[in-house]
This record gives sequence, structure tokens and C-alpha cells, in this order.
Amino acid sequence: MTVAPLLVEIGTEELPPKALRSMMDAFAASVSSGLDDARLGHGPVHAFASPRRLAVVVEALESAQADRSMRQVGPPVRVAFDADGQATPAASAFARKCGVDVDELERVETDKGEYLSCERFEPGRPVSELIGNIVEESLASLPIPRRMRWGSGEAEFVRPVHWVVLMHGDELIRTRIMGIATGAYSRGHRFHAGGDIRIASADAYREALETKGHVVADFDRRRELVRDGVTAAAREIGGTIVGSDALYDEVAALVEWPVPVLGGFDPVYLALPREVVVSTLSGHQRYFPVADGAGKLMPKFVTVANLESRNPEQVRDGNERVIRPRLADAAFFWDTDRGQSLDARREALGDVVYQRGLGSLADKSKRVATLAASIADELGGDSAAAARAGELGKCDLLTGMVGEFPELQGTMGRYYAIEDGEAAAVSAAIGEQYLPRFAGDRLPESETGQVLSLADKLDTLAGIFSLGKAPSGNRDPFGLRRAALGVVRILVERRLDLDLRAALERAAAMQPAGKSAPAKIATDLYRFIADRLKGYILDRSPAPAVETFDAVIARAPSSLVDFDARLRAVQAFLALDEAQSLAAANKRIGNILKKAAFDEAIPVDRALLSEGAERSLYEAMNEAADTVRPLVAERRYTEALAALARLRSPVDKFFDDVMVMVDDERIRQNRLALLAELRALFLEIADISRLAIS
Repeated sequence: MTVAPLLVEIGTEELPPKALRSMMDAFAASVSSGLDDARLGHGPVHAFASPRRLAVVVEALESAQADRSMRQVGPPVRVAFDADGQATPAASAFARKCGVDVDELERVETDKGEYLSCERFEPGRPVSELIGNIVEESLASLPIPRRMRWGSGEAEFVRPVHWVVLMHGDELIRTRIMGIATGAYSRGHRFHAGGDIRIASADAYREALETKGHVVADFDRRRELVRDGVTAAAREIGGTIVGSDALYDEVAALVEWPVPVLGGFDPVYLALPREVVVSTLSGHQRYFPVADGAGKLMPKFVTVANLESRNPEQVRDGNERVIRPRLADAAFFWDTDRGQSLDARREALGDVVYQRGLGSLADKSKRVATLAASIADELGGDSAAAARAGELGKCDLLTGMVGEFPELQGTMGRYYAIEDGEAAAVSAAIGEQYLPRFAGDRLPESETGQVLSLADKLDTLAGIFSLGKAPSGNRDPFGLRRAALGVVRILVERRLDLDLRAALERAAAMQPAGKSAPAKIATDLYRFIADRLKGYILDRSPAPAVETFDAVIARAPSSLVDFDARLRAVQAFLALDEAQSLAAANKRIGNILKKAAFDEAIPVDRALLSEGAERSLYEAMNEAADTVRPLVAERRYTEALAALARLRSPVDKFFDDVMVMVDDERIRQNRLALLAELRALFLEIADISRLAIS
């Protein structure tokens, strides 16, 4: 058996730029998994992608599977033969499957009895027979929302496929993928490369495309070329690039041969809000804005062309011509929108449906304003500012600017609120109401902004849940998981001691009559948010054990700040020598109480404590309770658990010396009541019976 690199290249029409990286990574991962499943040994897998291709190079791929012998077990002997010892249809079918006669089958003893068996030799298949299906299945599993057909074929993909390269070392593997016959010829840059490019071997792929085809196939390298090129162009005029990582990814997905081009626009447009200029340049045109050393925008941008032009000035002029009407439109919307205040737009919100079954945008605004005011009251904030921000928060959705630039919702509301003379807290909150927009995004900075963001997200969650449209599987069309994670991050990272359960109940109660009662909606939402909390907590460093999280969430703390305090206390408790023993004891107590016929209404009767060990535990427990309960009331959970840790010795002695399930009913019930009180004392903080014990 030999090894050689494998090359798979799928040549297409221009692929969706925002999805290119995820498609590239998924394709490589799926091919790697397919090779593993096919028992084909291989080295590292390298992913490549450009606007017109997805490719994978697999190092040191074996030329064939290894031969293997497999023992197959068939029917039980008692089923395989009748009372006269004649083979039944079950035995005959198994023999045919093994390719032998019935009398050639073996018998093996198992823990379930005697069974027929056979050993089959399976020769390894060559990679040339396997790789076509592996690639087809990998392409079929890509995260593509919509697929299309082209021509008269039946193949479906995100874009039409025009060529496929499939090579093992320097050998062409002939098959058909996506209806296309595989070959050894790729295609280079549309303008810089003339004709097809022959790939001599799989390991020569990247160099051949770059030197002969003017295509940088390595996505990460092309991205760095984009970053380095635009940074250098901005530096030439004393500026720095204003751009997100996502923009570098998107531009890298649009070009195969990146060439930076410096351009400019009329400085008059710098009078527009900064976000408008940035969004016009980067959001619509994928240009990189440029700022000076003080962070102020300059009337310059850097774009990235997909070719080396013999007339770069013409390329620059073309890009500048494109951006002028965009900026002019933005200036028009800015001037026009300010002719009407946000407050004057409130009535028109009633004409815009928010969501079928949940009323209009005006209805949502009223709910958010009421909820925001109540949250602000609970947190000691400015309820009037929160309510006003809730009333005006959606008004900018009716402006021309947000109609043209939807990504500026909230941002433009802040600017228009400032122009209208609204309070600083109100305008800031309007601008922060959608934060965080995505994982890792910044959180609202202002107190009123945090309150408004929470109210908006809780209303969205309660509304969609009331319609019975909670996310299922990977589907989450309303972004509810993102909203729930935003609630978690704001409450935990901003240390907002909000009674989340009560807030959820208020949000649910304000929704139009839905498919579920408000109490059930609030309960379901708490669980949904707890799932997001779990992922958030387990991603922290150092992350607690899953069992530690479960021990705390079992108590369903109403405040996530309180939850976090309990969690940190339980983590500290786990470091104590007594932790393992007390966790095991609580687990044992829980099992005893679950199985016993225990009357929870019966208190502990000290007079019935006849054994020294149970009297000692009772006294130690009461002493601990006097210490622990004030600490719990002050959320000093670490100190409370440290105090409870001192119960280890009396607890251990109780279980060593005392029989709980005695025949005397009164004594048995009394001992069960003692254990129930002990468990309840720990449960005031967490269910430590859930902790991992070795």
C-alpha cells in the first residue's frame, strides 16, 4: 500500500461570500470524517477556497483500505435448527450471507447461549472506488440554505459546478461528481489566466494556481494579503483602517488576486454621523474606511480590486463614482429624517405589524416601555427614562435612513433623539437597545441602556414563546437563542441583581392571549435561558464541571447574580476535604427519602433520638443552622458551605452507627425527618448530591 496526497477541487460560479469560509471548513471536516469512516489512513487535511472554488488537500492518503477479517454472529443455534436437527430458513439465510454452506458455519458460546457464526474476509477497496461517494456526501452535507439546479442535470449545489479536479498524488481518479467528469485541469483567474491550468500532482495544487493562474487559493493567506495591503495603503496617507474581522473575511471571499486601491470622496459627507459613513462604505461597497491618528474619519477609503489593472487610475475613478450617489442618498435621508421627531412617528408604529399574533410595533413599544420601567424600579434606576426610551426605541425603523441601512437601527435612533433634545439617558439607551447583537459583541454601557435591552429581549422571548414557536433543532428564525444569551450576559457581566423569574412572568402576562398560560411561558423561558446560561458558564475559564452547574441550577435561583455567587461557593466547597463525603451523604439521603414512605409534615422529636450519633448530628445540625441561615440571607454562600462542611464528622458517624429503616414506625419517621432537615439545610445553597464524587 502506498500513500500520496489527495486533491479535490470543485470549480463553480461565484460562491456566496459571507458563507465561503464556513463552507470551506465544513467541506474539509466532512471529507476528513468520510475518509476516517472509510478506514483510509491519512495525514492533515488542508482547506482551500476562493470565489470560484472549494478545495481540499489531504496529506499522505493511503491508496486503499487494509484487508480485514470480520466475525459475524448469526441466529441462536436453537433457532437455526429444528427438533430434527435440520437447518431452518434462518440458518440458510445466514449461510448465504456468509457465502458458505450451513455445515461450514461455526458455533460460538456467548453469555446469551450458543450462536452460529462465520468469519468473512473483506479485501480493502482502493481509494479510487471510495472517494467519489465521500466527496458527493460531503458536498451534500454542506451548510447551504438553498440549492439550485442548472442545465439539464439533476445535481444540486449552491452554485453551478463547471469543473472537478480529483487526483491522488500524480494520478487522476476518474469518476463523476455533481454530474461532472473529473479531470486534472483547473481554471485560473478570469482575466489574468488564459485557458485551463493542468495540475501535475496534488501537492503542486497551490503553487500551480498561484504562479500560472493568478489565484491565491489559500483563504487565510489571501485574507492576510488583503489585511496587509489595505493597511499599507492607509499608512501611506497617515491613516489607519476602520474595519471588522468580518469585513476582511468577506473581501477575501470576493477576490482571488487581491490588489488594494486607495480612493476618496467629498469631505462634505464627513458631517454625517460616523456610523452612516462607515456603513455606506463597508456595508454596501465592502470598502475599508480610513481614520486619522485621532480616530477621526478621513475622506478616504481603500478598496480591494480582483486584478492588477494596467490603468489603476481608472479603477480608482470607477470606485469613487460608485460611492458618490450612495453618500448623497445617505445625506438626503439624514436631512429629511430630522424634519420629523421620533415622538411624532410613534402613532405610525401602529400601522406596522410587529409579528402576527403579537400586534403592531406600537404594541411592542408599549410592552417594552412598561417592562423597562418595572425593571428600572427593581434595580434602582431611572424608570421614567427607561419608559421613554421604550416608547421611542422603535421609531427610527420608520425613517428613510434605517430603511436604506437596516443595520443602523437603534444607532440612528440615538442620533435623532439627540437632535430632538431627548435626555441623554434616553438617547444613549435607544442606541444600545439591541446590544449585544451577536456572540462576543459589546454590552450596553449605560444603566438605562441595559434595562431597555433586557426589556426588549424579554418581550421578544415571551412573545414568540406565547405563539408556540420556541426554537427546535437548529432552527431559530427569530434569534431567540441569541436574545437569551444576551439576557444572560447583561445580567451576569453587569451584575444586575434582577429577579429574572418575576420579570419573565411580567413579560409573559403582557403578551396577547397565546397558546400557553403566562405561568407556563415563564417557566419554559426560565429553562430556555438556563440552557444558554449553562453554555455560557461552561465556556468560562476555568470552567466548572457540568455537575457543579447542575447542583446550583437545581435550586432555580431567581437572580443570575445570585446563581453566580452560589456557583462560585460550590466550586470553593469542592476544594475542601469534606466535600466528597458530604456530597455522597446527600446523595444517599436523597435516595433514602425517595424510596421511604416519609411524612414530611412530621418534625424531628428530640425525645425520640435514642442513639448518641443521632443526638450529636441533631445538635451539630441546629448549631450549623444558626450560623448558616444568616449567611445565606446575606448571600455569603462560601462561608455558609464552609460551616456546613463541619458536619462531616457527625454525618459520617450517624451513618456508621445508626440504622435508619428500623421496624419502629415512630423512630424510623423521626430519623427520616432528621435526614430531611439536614438535606434541606444544604439545599438552601445547592443540591450537592449532584456533584461528581469519585
